[in-house]
Amino acid sequence: MITVSAFKWVPPFAQGLVRDLRVRWALEEAGLPYQTRLIDPEVQVSKDYRALQPFGQVPVLEEDGLVLFESGAIVLHIAARCEALLPADAAGRARAVSWLFAALNSIEIMIQPLAEVDLFFAKEEWAKLRRPGIVEALNGRLGELAAQLGDREYLEDRFTAGDLMMVTVLRILRHTDLLDGFPSLKAYKERCEARPAFQRALAAQMAPFQQPRA
Repeated sequence: MITVSAFKWVPPFAQGLVRDLRVRWALEEAGLPYQTRLIDPEVQVSKDYRALQPFGQVPVLEEDGLVLFESGAIVLHIAARCEALLPADAAGRARAVSWLFAALNSIEIMIQPLAEVDLFFAKEEWAKLRRPGIVEALNGRLGELAAQLGDREYLEDRFTAGDLMMVTVLRILRHTDLLDGFPSLKAYKERCEARPAFQRALAAQMAPFQQPRA
């Protein structure tokens, strides 16, 4: 049985965004059963958990002695086992993998600074001065992504792991209205979020957060 680590609780601004969502979604699309290991801050810093995840983050995937960390690596590992996430033909697989890496290396890297400024440093003067430049650069990158998407439903000719990763990255912008300026990207995100596998993954992540805290 596959085991995926996740947090017992996170603040509301992070709920529905924690990166185990990516792995849960991939497993749901692949039809692979899994169980969850919920961890708290004490476990997160423990020697045993750091042996699995050097940085104390989630998710970790464990299966039959295999231990993987980093959500991108885990999603790619799952996708390689499932044609629902990676096409069978070599060219199609390569393109899907390219988009998976683009989500992390070309889009998330531009979104994360905005999330950090808005969610952690919004009242700081330096953050107020820095934000317009971040937004300008991010809008440029989102425009490039929208141009590549065009009028297609997905980044390629069908849903792949690249779309899965891209949408989880675009979701980080939910505290802003930036996607309103890119209707095709907003519709693309909502289209992917409507997939039953995503809905199951999101519900599974949110369930522990809705329990009373001890």
